[in-house]
Formats: sequence, structure tokens, C-alpha cells
Amino acid sequence: MGGTIEGRKPGFATGLALLVPITLSVMAIVLLAPILPQLQAEYAHVPGGDYLAPMVLTMPALFVALLSPVAGILGDYFGRRRLLIVSLVVYGVVGVAPLMLTNLYALIASRIAVGAAEALIMVLTTTLIGDFFTGATRDRWLAAQTTIASVSALLFFNIGGYLGRFGWRTPFWVYASALLMLVMVLRHTWEPESPAKQPSLSWTGFPIGRFVGILLVTVFASTLFYTVQIHASVGLDVLGLKDPGQIGFLTSIASLGVPIGTFVYARLAGTPVARLLLAEFLILGVGFLLMSHATTTTSFLVGCGINQLGAGMVLPTLLVWAMNQLHFENRGRGAGLWTGAFTLGQWLSPLIVTFFSLRMGGFLASLSVMSYAAFAAMAFALFANFTRARPAASHG
Repeated sequence: MGGTIEGRKPGFATGLALLVPITLSVMAIVLLAPILPQLQAEYAHVPGGDYLAPMVLTMPALFVALLSPVAGILGDYFGRRRLLIVSLVVYGVVGVAPLMLTNLYALIASRIAVGAAEALIMVLTTTLIGDFFTGATRDRWLAAQTTIASVSALLFFNIGGYLGRFGWRTPFWVYASALLMLVMVLRHTWEPESPAKQPSLSWTGFPIGRFVGILLVTVFASTLFYTVQIHASVGLDVLGLKDPGQIGFLTSIASLGVPIGTFVYARLAGTPVARLLLAEFLILGVGFLLMSHATTTTSFLVGCGINQLGAGMVLPTLLVWAMNQLHFENRGRGAGLWTGAFTLGQWLSPLIVTFFSLRMGGFLASLSVMSYAAFAAMAFALFANFTRARPAASHG
């Protein structure tokens, strides 16, 4: 099952304690999406408020991308669990701060702090899963992050919408749930013991060349991953669906392809990375192609569902591929670099889609470019001998 650490055997409770905090990264944006119009109305009098108010939602993601590599370095040097405990406390405290803040700039500052804590939480929980578990058990817990993140997104969107009826500040109470997760971490985890007597930030032994390749593939795949997550509503609007409630519901149905894809990935354990990426980029490309040629909302949603199936497979493939290259002494840095690369793709996706939309005659036409990119990656996986970059044997 898992690797024994300090004479203690990590079990289901340990994995769950490290899995649940991944929902905090989803909560940072999705929970607040329904109250954005209220937020903009609240600060309409502030110069530039139309641009600043959305930053309350997006600022955490930006700082996750910027600080994840730093979070990994800190985890390797100071210890994973103790920093995770501190970051959960910080997240819970600054997360609810907007309940009392009135100044928009102070509100944005609190969200920067949320992003810093979120970077630590995402990187350290992933690192600790790699520390506590080995082999197929580790792969399953890492893959489960995708499932719980996508399912929690559907949950938080509805919670945020319901609580938003009581005022735009009310959803921020949910951030206090980080303190409940803290209790789980305190009870069911412990500080892994480093094989080295003293922590070191030496990069000796870090698979730099191989990891750079993984990071580049991750940024590329993440850009494709977030295209539908961010822009599905735009496509439905273009095809004539205007009701926000229907758009949200239908988009969430299509997004169920992500956890289904994760389930499919789990059934393909042991398949070489090259073969997985070949299939995944093919599925992503077919989904984009169907969406780009859609003439009805139904055909568009079919393409979305197929695309999200591939998205649900590619994320755990890349995460497991990356983590299986790492040893204990550099696992935090590797997890930080990978998280930063994946979050960078989230930031790049709307820029790329907008770029091609403006130059190709609209949003649906831009999706054809995304399909060609996915098919090119599929061809690269087929012909560039990716089998040389199969995951190394799992490290304890």
C-alpha cells in the first residue's frame, strides 16, 4: 500500500487529509464567480473598479503561478508538514478577512495572501502524498486530486451562488473550512524524516533535463485543459444560449468528463506515458474539432464532453510522470515547479484563445487552432520516441 515512515504506516485517513485541501485552490476562484457582478457594483465608484474587482477572483491564481517554485524550495528545506500547517492557518484567517474589509485595495491584498498560502498548500500536499505513498497507491492518490478538484468546482459554484443571495461577503465564510482541514492534517499526518541528516538545497541529482521537458509539456497541456473550463460559456453564448442558469448547468454537465477521464486513467495504470499522451491529445483534439464545427448547443456540448474526458486523463498523467522522477530531497522543488507550470497554462489559455479569436473570425474558429495543436502534440508523442521518458521506478 503506502511507504512506512518513522515506523508509522500511512493509510486512507492520511491520504484523505492531504487530498481534501486541494479543494482550497478551486475555492479561491469558483466560490466567488457568482458574486462578481455584486462585487463590481459595490466598487463601481472606485477608479478602474471594472478592472480591479475581477482581480479579487484572479489574484490568487497569479501568485500560485509565481510562488509555487518558491513553495517547493521552502518545503524541501524547512519541512513539508510544518509549513502546510502554517499555510492552512494563514489561508483560513486571510480567506475570511474580506468579511471585515471595505477598501478594495485591502481586499486585493488579502487575496494575494490567499494566493501565497494556496501555493504552499497545493505544493506541500502533493509533495507529502509523494513522501507517504509509493507505487500504484501514490499514483491513485495523485490522480484523485483531479477528481476532487473538478467535483468540488461544481459544488463551490452552487454554494457561492446560494450564499451570494445574502450579500457578496457571505461566501467568504467558507474559507474558514481550511481550519477544519488543518485538524485532519494534525491528526493524520506527521513530518516525514529526510534520508539526509541536514536539509540541502543542492540541485545535484535533480533530473533537470528531463524535468524541463515535462514542464514544457505541462504548460502546453494546461493551456488546452483550461480552454473549455474558462470559455465553454462563450461558445454556448455564440450559439444562441443566453440564460446564465442554463449555461452554468450545461457547462457543469460537460465538465463531468474530467472526473470520468480520471477514472479511465486509473484503469490504465502502468501504461507508458507516450501511449497515454498519444490517446489523450487525440481525444482533446477531436473534442476541439467538434466544438469548432458545432452549429447547435447540443453538438457543442458533445465536443466539450469528449474534450473534458481527455482533460481528465492528461492532468494525472503529467502529475504522476513528474512526481515519479523525484527523490525525497528534491520532491518539494519538483512539485513546486510542476504546479507553477500548470498554473501558468491557466493564465495563458485565455490570452491564446483571445489572440486567435480576433484573427480568425471568432471564438469557434479559434478552437480549430487548438485542435491542430492537440493533433500536432499527438503526432509528436507518436513519432518522437517518448518511451525514453517513461516514469522512472517510484522512489520512496
